[in-house]
Amino acid sequence: MKKSIMLVAIFLIASMVLGACAKAAEVPVVTEAPTEAPVVTEAPTEAPTEAVAGTLRIWADEQRAPVLAELGAKFKAEYNVDVVVENISGIRDQFTVAAPAGEGPDIIVIPHDQVPALVASGLAAEIDLGEKKSDFVESSIKAFTYGGKLYGMPYAQENLGFFYNTELVPTPPTTWQEVHDISQQLIADGKVEYGIVLAGTSYDAYPWMTSQGGYIFGVDANGDYNPADIGVGGEGMIKFGQMALDWVKDGTLSSNTDNTTAKSMFKDGNVAFFMNGPWEIKNLRKAGTPFAITKFPDGGTPFLGVQGFVVNAFSENILLAQTFLTEFVATEDAMLKLYEADPRGPAYIPALEKVDDPDLKAIAEAGEGALPMPAIPEMGAVWSDWGNALTFIFNGDKTPEQAYTDAANNIKIAIASKGMVNVPGSYQTKVGCASDWMPYCAQTALVKGEDGKYTGTFLIPAGEYECKVALDGGWAVSYGDGEGNYKFTVAADGNVTFIFDPETTTLQIIVP
Repeated sequence: MKKSIMLVAIFLIASMVLGACAKAAEVPVVTEAPTEAPVVTEAPTEAPTEAVAGTLRIWADEQRAPVLAELGAKFKAEYNVDVVVENISGIRDQFTVAAPAGEGPDIIVIPHDQVPALVASGLAAEIDLGEKKSDFVESSIKAFTYGGKLYGMPYAQENLGFFYNTELVPTPPTTWQEVHDISQQLIADGKVEYGIVLAGTSYDAYPWMTSQGGYIFGVDANGDYNPADIGVGGEGMIKFGQMALDWVKDGTLSSNTDNTTAKSMFKDGNVAFFMNGPWEIKNLRKAGTPFAITKFPDGGTPFLGVQGFVVNAFSENILLAQTFLTEFVATEDAMLKLYEADPRGPAYIPALEKVDDPDLKAIAEAGEGALPMPAIPEMGAVWSDWGNALTFIFNGDKTPEQAYTDAANNIKIAIASKGMVNVPGSYQTKVGCASDWMPYCAQTALVKGEDGKYTGTFLIPAGEYECKVALDGGWAVSYGDGEGNYKFTVAADGNVTFIFDPETTTLQIIVP
């Protein structure tokens, strides 16, 4: 195996250490042979052990952790470096707190759209894949490229597909009108409760939105997203909102938008159609649900997501981490094992060529023409208002036009709030914000003091609340307490003071 710079460094360090030991053990030169042989009192019981040269720490989820641990054992055998793999939930949020404090891992596994926030915070190290760069699908490399630099090694691509129950629907529809007509007939025949269900209000409904002309950000001549061109309030998005509302009213579409419930409804045969990703294939096969996957009606396109490995910029083992990725993860065997653990299309071409799964191929076909999830900081200002719009529509709180127009305006305000430090949470409507968890609400913005900390005091009624710190009016950069949201209890109505320290990225909450 080709050795990396890190191996050379390890070898040099080991040589110096051994050299020093040899010098310390040096004996005088003997000019005459000894008259008697030295007496051996006891044979050594075991050979001396070589000290471990270092440790690599990796944060991953439960699917990928076992594979990485297996690769870690091979890495130790080659480089005498321990690899500790930890199964962590909420990796990004915990990493943004731990990394600056020097307590984070060397490598994390995250989706590409979370990278810009890490780059902006100085937490992601640039990666050089060398000759292996050409072994990755070009779109996956582009997804992890920010500002012309590569900040991650991709390993899998994913997008939504259009799932249908093959016992209920022998021939897949190609238009939304066909979806509606088939659904209405199945409902009339008593075979399903609804025709289709959504697994969410934003990303999970996006292919339907794009089929009607909806989009989030426009793209410029270079194919890069233009944050000044916001499509959330556009004609296509509003058209989708009205269509979805009409389908809810006539019983074709369930008003449910909970992901877990939607999966159960399709799995149990209560609906004929839903949109989901490759991660659901294994679950449906296990349940025995008869299904197939096809392209989205009327040419709808999903977002393309790319999963990959990012190296901690604060790590003392950046070269070692890169060696592990390029020499042990970026191999056909390792990538296929990651695919088997969690079936998503490999971004590593040699592994992709060996995958022969008709459902995965159907997912890939459904994603033809898909654009990567916007990996720009402004995307963090989109999620909340974009998703809330459909909820307002289904609840009857706003018309489709009002809902998406308001969402677009809020997103523009949020994007313009660069530099804002806020504490969005479940208390915000109590202090005058339009809604809770609004990262750009002016009423809960903190003010920077002479000590460099950000402070705000608000009159909050008695109750139990949760909050986070959000930067720049969005969720691209946010901080919890390391395990989730900050929680606080107000025993009696009174002023609550929030103090955010940007150096430690921690929040102090002083309650009355």
